[in-house]
Amino acid sequence: MTGMTAASAALWLRRFHPAPAEGPRLVCFPHAGGAASYYFKLSRTLHPSMEVLAVQYPGRQDRRAEPPVEDITRLAGFVADELRAAGPRPTILFGHSMGALVAYEVARRLERQGDAPLALFVSGRRAPSTRRPTSRPMHLLDDARIVEELRTLDGTHRQVLEDEQVLAMILPTLRSDYRAVETYAYAPGPPLHVPVICLVGRNDPQATVAEAAVWFEHTALGFTLRVFQGGHFYLDSRADEIADVIRASVTGGTP
Repeated sequence: MTGMTAASAALWLRRFHPAPAEGPRLVCFPHAGGAASYYFKLSRTLHPSMEVLAVQYPGRQDRRAEPPVEDITRLAGFVADELRAAGPRPTILFGHSMGALVAYEVARRLERQGDAPLALFVSGRRAPSTRRPTSRPMHLLDDARIVEELRTLDGTHRQVLEDEQVLAMILPTLRSDYRAVETYAYAPGPPLHVPVICLVGRNDPQATVAEAAVWFEHTALGFTLRVFQGGHFYLDSRADEIADVIRASVTGGTP
């Protein structure tokens, strides 16, 4: 994908607060069913110390008329192209859940092209080389079962889960995102020469601490594991704490 324009960049990369003239850039990747706006609070917390961009995947919010991308590596290719088009700047990648996989694949592409990020933050996701046996993938379940799964993750407001019209809008995209995650096939390759900081909730049903720790196999330049109290969406109420961890990765402190 070449020939990126300002219009296409505006589709994929959202800036909620003015960017400083210099300094690092943080690029945030949402979870399955999530949107760029999920990172508004983190952007506000980090402003003005760094530029914060949030990725807007097709199929949600103002891109809801576009078909979702149901392939993680293809999605990563689009975002990597946009980041290269955005111009040179020291870059940190931060992905939560599905976003961790997308961010990882973006990091691989950027490094291969000589533009490796400063650091990769992976949150709420087991390592890409770690798979769980499953009798039936989530994207093949009926709507009611998917809604029950959302309830267990505690990341969706109850009012949304009880509103049939809203559910009718979000479930097709969520199902597509689940399909992208569940059909993702890790392609073995050399570890990144990028520090990897893994964040996980102690009670996350989607990623145990042991599964998250396997991310250490995917970097040759330093690995840090941070365990927080909470479940899959432990970070919802921790914008300040997460921001401190990100700042530390830039200043050379302990993440």
